[in-house]
Amino acid sequence: VDLKECLQSAEFISSSDGNFKVLEDGSVYTTSALSLSAEKKTFTILLKDIEEQVQKKIHVDLVEEGKKTPKTRHARDTVLKRTKRRWGPIPSVMIENSLGPFPLQIQQVQSDTAQNYTIYYSATGPGIDQDPKGLFYIERETGNIFATRAVDREQYPSFQIICFATTPDGYSPEVPLVHTIRIEDDNDNAPYFTQDLFEFCVPENSRPGVVVGKVIAEDRDEPYTLHTTLKYRIVSQTPPITPAFSLHGDTGVISVLMPQLDRELVPSYTLLVEVRDMAGQPFGLCTTGTVVIKIEDTNDNAPSFRQLQYETQVEENRVSVEILRVSVVDLDEPGSPGSGAVYEIIRGNDDQAFEITTDKNTNEGILCVVKGLDYETAKQRILVIGVNNEAPYVLAPHSQQLSQSTCSVTVRVLDVDEGPVFKPCLLRLDVKECEDVGTAIGRYVAEDPETGNSEGIRYRIPPGQCNWINIDDRSGEVRTVRILDRDIGEMRRGQCNVTVLAIDRNGKTGTGTIQVCIVPGNKNIPRITQTDYIMCRDRKPICLTAQDGDEAPYSAPFVYRITDRNLASMWKLTPHDDNSWYLSPKSDIPYGIYEIPVSVIDNGGKIGENTVRVNLCDCVTPTECDGRTRQLSGGNVTLGLWAILAMILGSLLLLLILITICGCCGAGVMHRQVTDDCANHNLIISNTEAPGEEVMDHNIIPLQNTCDQGGYGVKTGEQQTFEMVKGRGHTLESVKGGGHQTLGSVKEGGGQPMMDTCRYSYSEWHNFTHPRLGEKVHLCRQDEEQKHSEDYLLSYNYEGKGSLAGSVGCCSDQHEEEALDFLDQLEPKFRTLAETCIKR
Repeated sequence: VDLKECLQSAEFISSSDGNFKVLEDGSVYTTSALSLSAEKKTFTILLKDIEEQVQKKIHVDLVEEGKKTPKTRHARDTVLKRTKRRWGPIPSVMIENSLGPFPLQIQQVQSDTAQNYTIYYSATGPGIDQDPKGLFYIERETGNIFATRAVDREQYPSFQIICFATTPDGYSPEVPLVHTIRIEDDNDNAPYFTQDLFEFCVPENSRPGVVVGKVIAEDRDEPYTLHTTLKYRIVSQTPPITPAFSLHGDTGVISVLMPQLDRELVPSYTLLVEVRDMAGQPFGLCTTGTVVIKIEDTNDNAPSFRQLQYETQVEENRVSVEILRVSVVDLDEPGSPGSGAVYEIIRGNDDQAFEITTDKNTNEGILCVVKGLDYETAKQRILVIGVNNEAPYVLAPHSQQLSQSTCSVTVRVLDVDEGPVFKPCLLRLDVKECEDVGTAIGRYVAEDPETGNSEGIRYRIPPGQCNWINIDDRSGEVRTVRILDRDIGEMRRGQCNVTVLAIDRNGKTGTGTIQVCIVPGNKNIPRITQTDYIMCRDRKPICLTAQDGDEAPYSAPFVYRITDRNLASMWKLTPHDDNSWYLSPKSDIPYGIYEIPVSVIDNGGKIGENTVRVNLCDCVTPTECDGRTRQLSGGNVTLGLWAILAMILGSLLLLLILITICGCCGAGVMHRQVTDDCANHNLIISNTEAPGEEVMDHNIIPLQNTCDQGGYGVKTGEQQTFEMVKGRGHTLESVKGGGHQTLGSVKEGGGQPMMDTCRYSYSEWHNFTHPRLGEKVHLCRQDEEQKHSEDYLLSYNYEGKGSLAGSVGCCSDQHEEEALDFLDQLEPKFRTLAETCIKR
């Protein structure tokens, strides 16, 4: 039989019929004489791979050779016939623990060459010349193999020996033969448990079928035989009540059988279990073991009070004192969460005056008073206390719900003579800041709990507290002793707690607390943050913004008013937001500086007076105005500093001119020969009237000493100074020009010198000086790069309506030649010219 084709890795080969033996090479032998009947002989070859757990079967049908079914043979078919080969016998089998007699023949090997040669047989290998030595031997002449003693299969399951066939001269006509001697198992080992004691746990009230654990046994006999096929069973249970567990016969798994596992009734079970080989048949070997199953506790029992009624007492006003201990009974395992008690006050503790806790050591409930009780309010209190467990309840199947156990506690309150009591114990009094000293802010009185009134109670404030208030010792009226300001020192916090003592006739005291809170008041007046402004010709409204150091509601919104009637007719205020208003002129008012009184009223009615100074300037940008605008006071324009200074200097210059004229005219009218420049004698010409460098220009007419009788000129370097000589009777009429370009030469229209009577009209004088003065002014208004310079001449500001000054050009209105009286009236007209000279 081709076994390799059926199962390549076969490790176990057996036959279903003991009359046939199958070798590893697939050869099938009969183990005894066999007579075939008329029927077909059938058996099965079983192949097993132990590691892979694979099993194959080969069915063999054996028939008589003469009765084989004939079939048509092809030419190429050949008939295969087996040739008997005695040199390769089937493996030998020796029963384990055989009783003998010994030596016991177990096999014979023979070589077919013995018909031609004298053959001697020998063998080597385990059991012969290797350990265990001497177990087997082979007869030299016959080839019989004998065993000398019994063998233990568990120690030596098989032997492989090598057999030799040789002639006397040492020739080996046969190859060495490997022969296997297999030890057939005998059920000589009983199964045994892997542990001496198996311990398992299972929660109580577990449902049937819940696996508890598994017991394991082993057998040293040959695997996959009846000798190692084990069966388990429970022999006995302790306590001997209704069986609570079942044991699976093949696997050894223990599971719950009874649904009512109650730890309180049976905390543990002890099982005696048996394991038997030979599939549990009575003749099989067996061993017993012990299994202990502990029932784990679950919270299936509610705690219950030992008593349903308790009574206790406590003095009034006692706090943090233990007044009672209550205990419970719980059938669950002590110390487990299922037996730990949790107490609670169900009724009678609305004011939270009582508290109950659990003593972890004794599992008792400790009832304490955490708030003082008042005998006058309630002489006794009745409490209802309930109890539960720390762990949730786990109920058995089909069991009823557990109810909470409760008990009642009657607490009697004992009367005690106690001191006065403030109601409330903490009184808040609000005080506006900056209130006057001695302002009454409230009353704080206490009552005697026994009488319910305040008669005979005195009050005082212990020292060492903030000195803000005091209290009347009889009436309890509270007054301030200081001006309270939130911006000063310790008052910045805004509040202070003051402890007050109340003392009755018996000397009993009670305490209370007054919380003095400083609330913001209207102590600050609103002020405008910026009061100086410049308004240009676009007359864009000015935004006035006020600030108030007070808090709401004593600050914004603010209301602005102009208090001066005259200015109120010229200026107006319009609201912008809560803090700001716009200031703008009502009409086209004159330029100038206006000081406008503005009052700001805060939300609390407090008025702040402010003066807003507005410089209404003829400018494009405020930087163009530097204070030169005339001032107006009380609705009129007022003079600025520079204007006043210009007036003073102009007056001095006018006075100097008048003195000079008087000196020239004092000697009477004299006719003198003078040059055309005699007009220069009317004024003192000087280049030292103001600081700065002398401006020299070729366009300026040079002055020469041409009047010998009337005056003299001194020239030093490039500077000229002319001075009128007083006392010679020189007049403007007697001066005639000489031989230079003078006023006379200009008059005549040429450069030739002419003699004249030196009498010129004012118009001639004006025509001579005006073009040259204009050219000089034009040059002064430019710098070296011929750019406009603002440093020499300043533009005139608007002088206001109805000015008496008029225009400087009005001097040209004098048409009389001898009219020099205009010099007496130069003061208002010369003011701007004098200011210009000062600027130079």
